[in-house]
Amino acid sequence: MLLLIIGLILWIGAHWFKRLKPDARSALGMPGKGIIAVLILAALALMIIGYRMAAFVPVWQPPLFLTHINNLMMVLALWVYGSSAAKGAKAWPAYKTRHAQLLAVKIWAAAHLLVNGDLASIILFGGLLAWAVGSVILINRAEPAWTAPAPAGRATYIRLAVISLVMFVLITALHFWLGVSPFPS
Repeated sequence: MLLLIIGLILWIGAHWFKRLKPDARSALGMPGKGIIAVLILAALALMIIGYRMAAFVPVWQPPLFLTHINNLMMVLALWVYGSSAAKGAKAWPAYKTRHAQLLAVKIWAAAHLLVNGDLASIILFGGLLAWAVGSVILINRAEPAWTAPAPAGRATYIRLAVISLVMFVLITALHFWLGVSPFPS
């Protein structure tokens, strides 16, 4: 569990460094981007290894029907994340909300909190949910002005629907490969 917590702290620190210590980040210049990228990759590795190694400590038993809600939330999270990916005009909700990718992380984390009642899951997904909420607050304080992009056309929505479903299938396959069924059993 210690590796998981260290990874989470490193993830948050690396992401928030620019917002909390802008002068120190500026002093690093272009090499700072590489340093931050390495720290984020190390944090990700520590979180994955720490989560996989953590002892199962049950906190609550999620009801089986929440798995269906989780899966719907995962498709929504993929849609929301992808809605901000296109250049120029954006799909819903990216043209309505400033932080579509962080909103997607919040949906993803909340979905996983619904179906995982063990301590390591609560630490991991709760910590990443808290990071996403804090990130929105930090960004809005640092850059209060935001101009909404133009809404995208039908072709963008069709592409986004296909990509979201393909990503859901790939993520489902990855879960099965890791030995975790994302469906009720």
